[in-house]
Amino acid sequence: MTAATITAPLTKSGRVRPSAAVRQTGTMAWRSLVSVKHNPLELVDYSITPIMFVFLFTYVFGGQMAGSPEEYLQYALPGIIVQNTLFMSMYTAMSLNSDLTKGVFDRLRSLPIARSAPLFGRITADLAKQLWAMVLMIGLGMALGFGVTAGVTGFLGAALLLMVFAAAVSWSAVLIGMLAGDPEKVQVFAFTLIFPITFTSSAFVRVETMPGWLQAWVDINPVTHLSDAFRGLLVGGEVGQPVLWSLVWAAAIAAVFLPLAMRAYRSQA
Repeated sequence: MTAATITAPLTKSGRVRPSAAVRQTGTMAWRSLVSVKHNPLELVDYSITPIMFVFLFTYVFGGQMAGSPEEYLQYALPGIIVQNTLFMSMYTAMSLNSDLTKGVFDRLRSLPIARSAPLFGRITADLAKQLWAMVLMIGLGMALGFGVTAGVTGFLGAALLLMVFAAAVSWSAVLIGMLAGDPEKVQVFAFTLIFPITFTSSAFVRVETMPGWLQAWVDINPVTHLSDAFRGLLVGGEVGQPVLWSLVWAAAIAAVFLPLAMRAYRSQA
């Protein structure tokens, strides 16, 4: 990795050229992915937790919510995947915070690489792991009776939308990882934030079954829009408006947290 980045071409101002920055981002992403080979438990986190979510929601809540686990799975699996994606985004914060406390980023700053490469590389690698978790959950769901009725196009559109939203949310995770004192604080903050917004959405129950005062929040909750869009792309239903609002929320989250995360990263120098 060091040999590949030291010879990177620079502009006249001494900055790394954009093409070199892209290659360095790929190198940093590969570094994160290769670490799974030496620490298989990292991939277990992206596998066991999704499997546990699918089984628990299907067989614990399914009969009560929809009369049978299979019927509830058809509605709830997209929401379960959305919730898992948000939780997995916080792994970015924890791993980033761990690298900071161990001095990994101090060593990276000593290299003539783009300042953004370690962050973009980390997010890219974590998105690949998130994609693995999504495919695993859909495969398990299909084995339990879930049907992707919208076909291959719907599946690909759903996967793309989920990755775009996860990339945006990852920047909030980067900021949390930069500001938190240790990984334990990152975890506490993540659970405190993610649990309320996922359960007060249409991810697991239909909005019309909730009290009127709560529906006002649920209707603007970004998790509701993403769950509805993901569900519609996989099994059919309204797609246009939920997808549009999901993209609007993703753009807004990135616009707020990306600059804040980069500023926090520079202040660590």
